[in-house]
Amino acid sequence: MKKLTCWILVASFGATAYSQSRGPSLAVLYEGGLLIIGVGSAPIEGETFVVQNGHITSIGPAIGRQGAVTIPAGATRVDLTGKTVMPAMINVHVHIGYEGYTSWGAGNHTPQNVLDHLQREAFYGTAATVSVGTSPTDAAIQFQRDQQDGKFPPASRFLFMPGMAPPNGGPDAVLRAATQALDAVYEVSTAQEARAAVQLMAANNIENVKIWVDDRRGTYPKMTPEVYNAIIDEAHRHHMMVHAHATTLPDQEAVVRAGIDVLVHMVQNEKLDDEYLTLLREKKPYWATVIGLGDPTAVCDHDPFFEQALPAKVIATIRATTAQRPLAPNCWPPSPNASAREAILAYNFPRMIASGARIVLGTDTGIHPGHTFGSGEHVELARWVQLGLTPMQAIVAATKRPAELMGLQDMGTLAVGKRADFLVLDANPLDNIRNTRQISSVYLDGTKFDRDALLTRWKKADASQ
Repeated sequence: MKKLTCWILVASFGATAYSQSRGPSLAVLYEGGLLIIGVGSAPIEGETFVVQNGHITSIGPAIGRQGAVTIPAGATRVDLTGKTVMPAMINVHVHIGYEGYTSWGAGNHTPQNVLDHLQREAFYGTAATVSVGTSPTDAAIQFQRDQQDGKFPPASRFLFMPGMAPPNGGPDAVLRAATQALDAVYEVSTAQEARAAVQLMAANNIENVKIWVDDRRGTYPKMTPEVYNAIIDEAHRHHMMVHAHATTLPDQEAVVRAGIDVLVHMVQNEKLDDEYLTLLREKKPYWATVIGLGDPTAVCDHDPFFEQALPAKVIATIRATTAQRPLAPNCWPPSPNASAREAILAYNFPRMIASGARIVLGTDTGIHPGHTFGSGEHVELARWVQLGLTPMQAIVAATKRPAELMGLQDMGTLAVGKRADFLVLDANPLDNIRNTRQISSVYLDGTKFDRDALLTRWKKADASQ
C-alpha cells in the first residue's frame, strides 16, 4: 500500500472543463425522437437539437413549428423517429484496470487495459467513469492527461480519486492483493498522517477521496474515528469531497454523523432505525447503492446483452461454477439468505430515499467478470426501480446527479452548452427501465461511438484464445 510520501504533480479531477473535443466541426441536426433531457421533467416528443464541435448548440421544437431551432448551413440531418434519446450515464464508483477476463490482478493494470475498460463503459452508454480508491495515483494522473490531450481513441471519460485505509485494511480480498502490489492505497494510522495525506492531494487539485471504514466482519483493521474525522475535516477545509465505504448500520451512522459527503453501499443485514433516518434527513449525503454486486450474475440467465462483451470461455466457466465462491461469479443456486436480504433491501431502500439520501449511480464493477463494466449500470437501474424509484428518478440519478456530485458542469443533461453525450434507444425506458438496454447508438462528444467495431474486436480476440 502507498505510504505517505511527497509527490509533485498537478492534476484536476472535477469541474475543470474536459479539454478533449472529438466532435465534428460541422453541425448535425437530430430530429424526430422522444427526448428525456435528464432533469426529471416530462419527455418531449419530436424535439430537435443541434450538435457542433462536440456540444449541443440549440434545442427546441421540431422544424416547422413556432420557435423551431434554426438549421445551420451545411448541417447534416439525423432522423430519430421512433427512438428515445437520453443523456449518457455517469458511474461514480468503479474499480478500473485489474480485470483481464481470462486473468485478474496487478499485472493487468496498463494504460491499454484501462482504455479497454473505459471503452466497455462507453459501449453500454456511460460517458464518464470514476475509478474509486484503487487506481495508482501517478499512473491515473498520466492517463487522464493523455486522454484529455486526445492520445487515446474514444472512450468513457476517466476520472479517479485516491483511497485511504489503515495499514493492511481497505479493499476486499480480491482488490487488496493487487492494490498492495501497485502501492495504490494511502495507508494512514494517525490523524496527523491523515491530514498530511489530504493536504498533498489538495495541493494537486484532487477534489475527491475515498475512505474504507469497516473491518470486513472483524478480519481487517478498522479505521478509527480519530482518523476519519481528521480526513473529513481536512478534506472539507480544502473543498474536497469524502466518499466512505461503510456497510453496517453503526458504521454508516458514524460516518454520516461525522460529515462524509458520499455514502457507498447500503445496509443489507438489518433494518434502519429511526435515529439513523433522522440523521439522514439532516445531512442528506449522496449515496451510491452498489446493490448489483451482491446479486446473482446475469450471465447465468443467458442474456445476450451481458454476454456480448465477455469471452465465451469466461461465460462457460461462470455457468459451470456451481459451488458458491465469495467475490467470484458463479451459478450457485440462490443463497438461503437471499429472501432475507431482499426483505431488508425492500425495507431500507425506500426509507433511505424518503429521508433525503441523494442516490447516484455506482456499480463497484471491476471485481469479477460476472458484474462488469458498462452492463453493471443497467443492473443497478433496474434494481432501483424494482425497489421503488420511478424510471425517471432512476435516469436522473444516473445522469444529472452524478454530474452534479463530481462537478462535471458540462455533462449529465441534454441542454445548450452541454457536451453531446447521449444514448439513442430503440424503446422508451420510462415505459420499462430495462429499455435502457435497447441501445441503438451511443454518442460521446457529438460523435457516434463505434460499437460495432468493438464487438468485432472482442469476437476476434475471443476466437484467438
